[in-house]
Amino acid sequence: MVGERVIEGPEMIEVTNKKVVVAKEKLKEARTRQKSYVDKHRRALEFQPGDHVFLKVSPAHGVRRFGIKGKLSPRFIGPFEILDRV
Repeated sequence: MVGERVIEGPEMIEVTNKKVVVAKEKLKEARTRQKSYVDKHRRALEFQPGDHVFLKVSPAHGVRRFGIKGKLSPRFIGPFEILDRV
């Protein structure tokens, strides 16, 4: 190979580990940037006993009894009444 050097052994592992650390740092920066942007638009919800709410169906998290999310499947179930504050 002309102009290129072959990295072997522990040196290669060290270079790879440094690149992995840099990649993890960049991902962490992006994650915190996205979270701070989303948190500006999010509002805290509090419900009182007697309120009626709809629950969002999320088949990816194990709520399969309401059917797989498709074009005509329900995305929200309810209304459910809030009985007590925990």
